Amino acid sequence: MADPVRNKRELERVAYAADSDWVLASPYKHGAEPYWPDSALQNFVKPALKRAGITKLVRWHTFRHSSSTLLRANGTDVKVQSELLRHSNIGTTLNLYTQAVSTQKRAAHGQVVGQLLAV
Repeated sequence: MADPVRNKRELERVAYAADSDWVLASPYKHGAEPYWPDSALQNFVKPALKRAGITKLVRWHTFRHSSSTLLRANGTDVKVQSELLRHSNIGTTLNLYTQAVSTQKRAAHGQVVGQLLAV
């Protein structure tokens, strides 16, 4: 759970901390606009990935796939998930964007095994 005191201290160090400010506000535009996507990826996301020990190639589109998988893992209805990703076809959401999460696979497998052993 997030520590509200720590979060407040961190926000005090940020130049653009209002709820309406950009997450990656550009100091070159005095916070009125965000960094360009490629600049944000190079200057913020990739260094964070490196610090976290993530070596896979990550692009902005990677976040769409991750978001889709996390929505599914949290039990979000597939139709809602598809609409949030703005897919016109639900098959795109299911077949290309969403991966089954291991805990979900284990739970499903456990249910089937339980049914078979109960027979």
